[in-house]
Amino acid sequence: MKGKRNSRRPRITLVLALVAGLGVTAPATAAPAAAAGQAYPFRDPRLPVDRRVDDLLSRLTLDEKVSLLHQWQPAIPRLGIQAFKTGTEALHGVAWLGEATVFPQAVGLASTWDPALIRRVGSAVGDETRGFQQERPTGWGLNLWAPVVNPLRDPRWGRNEEGYSEDPYLTSSMATAYGTGLTGGDPEHLKTAPTLKHFLGNNNEADRTTTSSDLRPRVLKEYEEQAFRPTIEADAATGVMSSYNLVNGRPATVNPALDDDVRTWTSQDLLNVTDAYAPNNLIGTGSQKYYDTLAEGNAAALKAGIDSFTTDDTNSVPTTTAVTSALADGLLKESDVDTAAGHVLDIRVRLGEFDPGGGRYGSIDKSVVNSPAHRKLARQAAADAAVLLKNAGGALPLKAAAKDVAVVGPLADTLYTDWYSGTLPYAVNPKAGIAARLGSPVTGSEGVDRIALRNTASGAYVTAGTDADGEALKESAGGGTAAQFDVFDWGAGIVTLRSAANGKYVGYNWSNFVNDQVQPNGWFVQQQFALEEQADGTYLLRYAGYETREPWWSNPVYLGPTGSDGTLGLVAKSEAAHYARDVVRSGTEEAVAAVRGKDAAVVVVGSMPAINGRENDDREDMSLAPSQEALVEAVRQANPRTVVVVENSYPTTLGALQEKVPALLWTTHAGQETGNALADVLFGDVNPAGRLTQTWYRSEADLPSILEYDNIKYDRTYQYFKGDPLYAFGYGLSYSSFRYGQVRRVDGGYEVAVTNTGGGAGDEVVQLYTHQRVSRDKQPVKQLKAFERVSLKPGETRTVRLKLREKDLAHWDVTRSKWVVESGTYDVLVGASSEDIRSRTTLKAAGETIPARDLSRTTRAENFDDYEGVRLVDESKARGTAVGASRDGAWLKFADARPAAGAREFRARVAGAAGKVEVRLGSPSGTLLGTATVSGTGSVYTYAEVSAPLSAAAGASKGRQDVYLVLGDGMRLSTFTLR
Repeated sequence: MKGKRNSRRPRITLVLALVAGLGVTAPATAAPAAAAGQAYPFRDPRLPVDRRVDDLLSRLTLDEKVSLLHQWQPAIPRLGIQAFKTGTEALHGVAWLGEATVFPQAVGLASTWDPALIRRVGSAVGDETRGFQQERPTGWGLNLWAPVVNPLRDPRWGRNEEGYSEDPYLTSSMATAYGTGLTGGDPEHLKTAPTLKHFLGNNNEADRTTTSSDLRPRVLKEYEEQAFRPTIEADAATGVMSSYNLVNGRPATVNPALDDDVRTWTSQDLLNVTDAYAPNNLIGTGSQKYYDTLAEGNAAALKAGIDSFTTDDTNSVPTTTAVTSALADGLLKESDVDTAAGHVLDIRVRLGEFDPGGGRYGSIDKSVVNSPAHRKLARQAAADAAVLLKNAGGALPLKAAAKDVAVVGPLADTLYTDWYSGTLPYAVNPKAGIAARLGSPVTGSEGVDRIALRNTASGAYVTAGTDADGEALKESAGGGTAAQFDVFDWGAGIVTLRSAANGKYVGYNWSNFVNDQVQPNGWFVQQQFALEEQADGTYLLRYAGYETREPWWSNPVYLGPTGSDGTLGLVAKSEAAHYARDVVRSGTEEAVAAVRGKDAAVVVVGSMPAINGRENDDREDMSLAPSQEALVEAVRQANPRTVVVVENSYPTTLGALQEKVPALLWTTHAGQETGNALADVLFGDVNPAGRLTQTWYRSEADLPSILEYDNIKYDRTYQYFKGDPLYAFGYGLSYSSFRYGQVRRVDGGYEVAVTNTGGGAGDEVVQLYTHQRVSRDKQPVKQLKAFERVSLKPGETRTVRLKLREKDLAHWDVTRSKWVVESGTYDVLVGASSEDIRSRTTLKAAGETIPARDLSRTTRAENFDDYEGVRLVDESKARGTAVGASRDGAWLKFADARPAAGAREFRARVAGAAGKVEVRLGSPSGTLLGTATVSGTGSVYTYAEVSAPLSAAAGASKGRQDVYLVLGDGMRLSTFTLR
């Protein structure tokens, strides 16, 4: 069903009749003295939402309606309407508004595989968002930009921590749970209005505004859309945010699917927003240069389905001026503005803004923020999200006799937060959590070297300030702690320097290097350095922060004394100071001393979220920092009872580490209760049941380029990957063991008996996968269709029911552009992970057989079966996808085709460069049926129809054959026929 107001037009007659019935006058322009309490119909909660919106829309001037289209919507005092803002960050807690409960990162929440728990977390975050409403701090709003539902198809994506899973079904399940918690579960009365990010095909940060994600129809329909659609269908979100990238050559900001598809997934109105500054990318002065002016770009975005422009921070003038110009130039009609403004107002009505007292949730106050109940929930979520990767010889849980425990490692004494994290109201780090569990202090060490940097030419030391605010680094003759720094290695050659004098990190402040930061942070993360060893054994100190992203610093920059007093500044490599790296204290030796002879050693290693991959910065590799891995090995040799906790936001290639240590536990950066949650799991108070939501690969060699979005062709994710993973999708161990009975078909799905055969209570995540044995099309090796996390006491058996309908087996048929269930045999696989299958059966589907391709009908080129040397491109700036050849000899395969008997002609719509299109049978070099010559159209958006006679071989061909179209470089192909 199409959204209620997708083509909104003011219904003035209806509104006037309604107002007259209520005894209220409704002039074209309301009286200036209108008060918030005046009995306008839009303030009457007894009326349907659409009537209230229509009433309010009819009372606004054109300028007022235009003002609603920017992120920062001004107040309209004459109607008693307050200001409104789209976009409060809330990925795993309320962010950027002050202290609030910080839950585990999104990928950690999904690792619980527990939608009921995630719905509770979402509800808590929704409550806390409301909790700020009485004071309305700057940046607050009830439209939330969460959750992120881009499937995590490549673990190198810098924003991996923000998503849920590489599987779209698991992703949408978690997003629906979290979103339902945020909304309150009643789409007519919203607690908050969540927005799904980022539509569409957004999974790389490198050149993210200029790269195009090629989404062939099957990848689009079966993978990318399936992460978004179920959550919108469930009314667990109230809109989507368009992404920065291009999709099939067209900027996502003007993707017509925002209207044509997304709004058809629900009967509720949606509020679609742009990503920050994305409208400015569209124009000639931006990175995409898709339109000449902002008026053209904004008009195109509105027509595509955008309702709110996130750009220019709080300054709405460029947006409103551009929209007004577009109206004056005929690029937009007032009805287009009404449509978008109506979508905005619909959400505001459902949020209760115009209800007495703010509606159902209007009385919530700040007492809910970081409440005891939310602290308890944060601890539960963090514990339930932890994934036990290895547990040889029952190393875990730590025995009751383990009283003397050492906790070491670079993440033992701290909690890091990510870019979209809230402000921690308190921080229980791993060492503190374990100490609290034991009831006594524990021995510890961060295991990092403390060094001094001595200029080998002058003998002066790099020194920092000793007060809390730090001072500019300089070279001086002094020593002591002012000349000492703790070096944290984060891999890829990047380190951070923490001053021993005040415990603060060194960062660049655009003028000097100062030791004044609590942790690495900021958009440009200016606390990054590299110590580059030279042939003579000295070191250069390279600044690795801001310059990595700015073209005018394309050459590496280094540190050296630039002031008369020795103050350090940026210099060219040839002028860089050469330093001796004097080790004041060996981190490894200190850690080894701390763990030797202890009952157990816990080593906490991992990532720094601002450095090891984040927004605008994809990961360079997937391994632990070399010094961290060396630390683990040294500790293990000193104490064989070593447990390793890997605390990061993504799959990691653990190499030899996985083979050597007896126990491995993975957690995300899990928020304020991280330490308590880890202690709960390590000591067995919580039986781990977290499961991996992504494949953990053995090396980067298992992955194609991060820019390749075709999961099917490039065997991405567990669905198509044929290699040997380090850890499989869905993997996770328990302190208990579980036995599965025979899976049986029941009405609406399947059931299987699961028994806890261990000695303690525990949770098992029962997972159901399917595999289609025979198909016209390449099918996944396995595909998750259902799951359930169940709690079982020792010896308890429970029958778990898993929903699976025949229609859930459908895939996208490119020959007819429709969903289809093929007749045949499907394997139904139930187990503890995608590789640990415990019980199986088969399903005979009475579907249909996909007929041979009928190429006598107009066929869209994008509906190919295979390809080489082509890109998917925009057929026009408004809509449509064509295929563009990126080299001579590029080809498209249309499999299983039956050329029409007696076919005599090939016809095609082409644009772009001159060249030829060859029609061949069997292969790109097979029997030549015909060649169409293309003279070139002068524009990639100007199409011409070309034709060519077909040889007698076309008419003589029997049965089904594969037809290939071979293209010349620079040509675009939209549609074709063989008749």
